[in-house]
This record gives sequence, structure tokens and C-alpha cells, in this order.
Amino acid sequence: MKEIWACLMDDGIGKVGVWGMGGIGKTTIMEHIYNDLLKEKRFDKVIWVTVSQEFNIVKLQDDIARELNLMGDLEQERDTFRRRKLLFDMLKKANKNILILDDVWDEICLEQVGIPEPTSCNGCKLVVTTRKERVCKFIGCDKVIKVNPLSEDDALALFLKKVGPQVSQSPTLMSKPRPVVKECAGLPLTIVVVAGTLKGEDDPHIWDDALNELRRRKGKVEGMEAKVIECLQFSFDHLKDEKVKHCFLYCALYPEDFPIRKKDLIECWIDEGFIDEMDARQQMRDKGHAILKKLEDSCLLENAYDAFRKDCVKMHDAVRDVALSITSRKPRYMARACMNLKQLTEEEKWTADIEKVSLMRNSISEIPVHLSPPKCQLLTTLLLKDNPIKSIADPFFSNMPCLSVINLSGMFIKCLPDSLSELKNLTALLLRWCQRLKHLPSLSELRKLKKLDLSGSGIEEVPEGMEMLVSLTYLDLYAISLKEVPSGLLPKLSRLQYLRFYEETSIKAEEVVALGKLELFWGSFKDMDEVKIFVQSMPRRSSLNEYHLQVGLYCLMGLGGNRRVAIRQSKIRGDKILLPIYIQQLDILKCHSFRSLNDISCLKNAVDLRNCNIWNCRRIEFVLSISFFPLLLSYFRASRN
Repeated sequence: MKEIWACLMDDGIGKVGVWGMGGIGKTTIMEHIYNDLLKEKRFDKVIWVTVSQEFNIVKLQDDIARELNLMGDLEQERDTFRRRKLLFDMLKKANKNILILDDVWDEICLEQVGIPEPTSCNGCKLVVTTRKERVCKFIGCDKVIKVNPLSEDDALALFLKKVGPQVSQSPTLMSKPRPVVKECAGLPLTIVVVAGTLKGEDDPHIWDDALNELRRRKGKVEGMEAKVIECLQFSFDHLKDEKVKHCFLYCALYPEDFPIRKKDLIECWIDEGFIDEMDARQQMRDKGHAILKKLEDSCLLENAYDAFRKDCVKMHDAVRDVALSITSRKPRYMARACMNLKQLTEEEKWTADIEKVSLMRNSISEIPVHLSPPKCQLLTTLLLKDNPIKSIADPFFSNMPCLSVINLSGMFIKCLPDSLSELKNLTALLLRWCQRLKHLPSLSELRKLKKLDLSGSGIEEVPEGMEMLVSLTYLDLYAISLKEVPSGLLPKLSRLQYLRFYEETSIKAEEVVALGKLELFWGSFKDMDEVKIFVQSMPRRSSLNEYHLQVGLYCLMGLGGNRRVAIRQSKIRGDKILLPIYIQQLDILKCHSFRSLNDISCLKNAVDLRNCNIWNCRRIEFVLSISFFPLLLSYFRASRN
């Protein structure tokens, strides 16, 4: 690490290559240096981009521009030369910068990408991490640094740090770690993963068995990388719960080095049936978090954040290689995410025993008849999200009778093929942000469907056959163009736990009240009488832990709190307002008939109110009396015209 830092501080060195085998710690070292560079502020810009094995120039250009917050200038440009010139100019304007390209697998021509040559004059630096020394040489690095395995003592110290102090303090265990660590060959990744597997084990026989198994596995293969894979496979095999194993393998369906939001991943596990059904959806989410914790403690998944600072997990690429190796056999997956595919994968890859297919985040624009795959009797999951697909041939789904999960989110499609109606085993249909989607075929035969997500879609009316979806527990109709829900529909969907509508969708409180299992509800009512009906039913709803209620057209502020009410109604009187006791955020807009919040008498009972926002209430004279509330607000913000 010191050697790399010294190179970056040396004006005579422009390009630095850091190489070593997978799992040796290249990325971890550079993460520490990256954080130190941000603190030191010696450079105008420090840019980190993960390249990965599925490399393409367009994606790399986009990622660099995104890090510079200049993506808007590049995303509309398709001409290769102009894209290169645009990026070149962006990096030039970034003045003295460091560009870190992590996990580079093949030779990259800097000129073709649009990366200026670092020189002592411009003060810029380029750092490349790779498994291959030849990549460093091709790029023309001024300094090439090999990352070597840890020394025996450093490896042991890392292992003990991860496995916990009780091992070195136990007379029966204190001699066990060193031979186990020796089998990890000084690679930080294998050390922490094996340590995570043995963490909490206090039986010396288990330690001896683990050592013997590691030796047997490594003895069967040749080459250091193959031995690393065996060590990682050892940790996977020692996951005791088969469903936890399936949860781990599912992560390989995402692109390499992709930060997966924890919340979304748990939802996927629920959709797949990896988490047993429970009385409440929140209980299933809690179980999902417990599984995540187990996989993180085993170091098979790493904590991460995405560009929006949301909690995520990532798979180290060597760990993902293990997952892909396992899923090349049984259960059989096809994982070809983010590979810049222009059309559906070749027919021969759609084998009869394939169970899950991920083609997400590619450039597929259509699925014509002649590219429809052969019969896949065992296929249960199809992930095509984030492809610019405009059309799908009608017979496409006919050869997939066992499909249970389909994710087509983010497509450009206007209508779905009629063959979708034949999927009687379908349990989850995800069509988020299909903004051009206007029509779905009849859903009446999809009696097993538990989740339907049409949020952000272009639908203008509820799909035909919705009343037959009696198994639905999750329904998201947060669609701008959907204006009304047919009367009598919601009470038929009595198992709903999650229900969300856009603010302009007209719904009746009495129909929502009939849904006794709701845990989350977002919706808009026409007046306070409707709100009153809903609020009066809440004491009978112990399961409802998140709600966003609205009166009038208004977009809720994102200040915080899961329990919110927004009121926009000019003639309403404060004593006519009824609010839930556990409300956390109240927004009031254009309510001109009351002088202060004291007029809303029910607020005296609000024991958890955290945020209150008032806009354009012309007759208001003062906000509130502090003695009015049982608890002080966390903060209060009011604006007035």
C-alpha cells in the first residue's frame, strides 16, 4: 500500500498497474487508498470505476461520465468518435485527477475510450487493478506492482480477527487456526471466508474435520486459482440451510461487481419462495435480513453502497465464480447480465434442465418469433429487466410452462404477448417503469399470482381478470395514468398485505377497510370523510405499519417517517380532521380555514409526530402552542405565502 501511495505522490509516475490473483486484496488496498485520497484533497477529482470481466467501451465511458456528474452530456451521443472526444474533454476539464480502473480483465486502449494520457504537466494519474500483468504492460504503466500473499503471521492475525477472540483464548482451540490458515495460501479472501465458516465453532473435532476437508479438496486440483475456488466452495458447502444456499446462488444472477440493494434482494428471495410464508410480510423481511447477516458473516457477501448511498451487498468476483460454477451444474442457471447483448441468447444455451435465466441490463431491443427459445420445462425464473425491448413475439412464453417469476421492468414495450395468460404457475410478475406499457392480456388464469408490480407503468385501466387473482399479497398500481379502480375489486383481493396507488387514482375507503391483512397502504381519498372511515378502522389493524394517506392532489414530501398524511383542501376546518394516533408526518397545503395547528384537536393525541409542513395557508396566525403537544417535534418547518 505504501508503495502505491508513493507512486501516486511522485510527479514522474503517471500510470500505476496493480496486479495479482483473484482474492489477493487488490481492490481492498485501493479502497483504502481511495478513501485516503478523498481526505487528503491533493487532487481535484478522485474517480473510481469498476470495469469487470463483461467489459465494453460504452459502459466504461458512461461510468466515468457518471462519476464526473456529467452523464447528461454523454448519454444521448451514439457516435463512437464524438463520445470519445466528449469524455476526453470532460477529463481534461476535471484538471488534476486520479482515475482508478478496478478489476480490468483485458487490454484497454486509453485513446479509444477517451482517457487522456497522464503526464507530469497535467498532474493526472491512472491506476489499474488486474489479475494479469500483461494488462499493465499493454496500458504502458510506468510502475507495475504485484500484490503478494500475506505472510504467515499476517494471515493468522487476519483469520483470528475474523473468527473472533475466543479461539485464541481456548486451550482446546488455540492450536487449530494456524494449520487451517496455511491451507488458505495467504489470500485475504479465502482467509476471511473460511474464518466466517468456522466462526462460533467451539468443538475441536469440527476444526480438525474442516482442516482435513480443505486438504482433500485442494489435493484434487492443480493451480492456485483452482485451489482458491475449492476453499470458497468449502464455505458454501458448510452453509447448513439449503434455502440459504439458494439465496446465495441467486446473487450470481446479477452483473459482476453489481451493488444489490438489500431491500430489493430480500423481496426477490420472497418472490422465489426461498423464504417460507409467514403470517406477515414484515416477518418474511426480517427472515431475509437474518439470511443476509449469515451470508455477510460468512464473508460470502460483502457490505456495499450504491450511487444513492443505499444499503447493498456485493459478491466478490472470485466468490461469484464459485456460484457460477455451481449453477452450471445443478441448479442450472444462465447468468448473462450486463454483457451488452443485442439479441436473445443462442438457442443451444437454453438447455432442457435450465431453471433460472438472467439477461438483465443488456441491449436487447426485440424478441422475434425465430429467436424464441426451445421448450424449457424446468425454467422457473426469467429476468429481462432493464433491456430496451419494444416487442415480444406472441408464442414466447408458451415454451415455459413452469415460469413462476418474471421481471420485465424497465422495458420499452407497449403490450405483452397473449401467451403470458397461459402461465398458470406464475407467482410474481414485475413490470416496474415500463412507461410505454398500455395493455396486458387477461390475468384471469393466473390464480397463483402473489405479486403484481405495475408501478411507473403506462396502464390506464386495471388489467382484465384482476378480480380472479385471489392469491395476491402484493399489488403496486402506482401508475400515473390509472385514474380509477373498478368498484368491488379490492375486497375480492382479501389476502393483500401491500397496496399502493398513485395520488390521482380514485379509491374508496370502505373497500380498503375490507382488507384486514394490509401492512402497507398508499392511497388518496376524495375528502376527509373518507379518511375518517379509514382512520376509525385502524385500531383493528395491528398489522398496518406503513401508510401514506392523501386528501386532494399532492406529492408527499420525502422527509422521513413511514406513517404520513397529506391534506390539500381549501375549506376544511381543523375540528373536522381525524388523524391516526401514530402519525409521523403531516403535510398541510392550501387549507385556509384555520388559524393554527391548535385547531386540529386530534393532534393532541399524536404521540409520534416528527415532521409537520405547512404551505400557503393564508389565514394562519401562529403555528402552535408548545404545550399543545405531548412530545416536541423532531423539527418543524413552515412556509407561508
